[in-house]
Amino acid sequence: DLAVRPYRPRHLRFLRHVDLGGWRLKVYGIATNGRTVRPELVDTTLTLASQFLPRPAVAEGRYGTGFVIAHDAAAIAIALVYWWQSHNELHQRIFTGPSATPDALTPYADPAAGCVWELGIIDFERRAWLEDVLMNPAGPDIERYMERQVNVDV
Repeated sequence: DLAVRPYRPRHLRFLRHVDLGGWRLKVYGIATNGRTVRPELVDTTLTLASQFLPRPAVAEGRYGTGFVIAHDAAAIAIALVYWWQSHNELHQRIFTGPSATPDALTPYADPAAGCVWELGIIDFERRAWLEDVLMNPAGPDIERYMERQVNVDV
């Protein structure tokens, strides 16, 4: 369906930090129409992250940091897993499924960079990574990066 739907802002919200198999992750949620993301979608997103993040978490060029997004869209449930690799690369895995069954997501066959709402979080995280890790005159400050979070309507 290529019909243009009216744009409606969505809540982009930081939910919490988690430690997952050596990975330090920021957890974000996005939901439609002023709702909050369902806890079961967040749980599924974290389960998928624990299965698909590289091991070991900390390795050459990898700090063991990243973020996940549980996107509770109108018709589908989306789990996005991102991690920083090779110092300056953002890697991802995307999983989708029917909104009614957020615990039954499968790998997305045609990966995209993200929708306009997901890109709001990705852009924030990119800028934070640049400032706190890559361009920091004192050297990488992973703690500062992990403390930063975005909470906006986009």
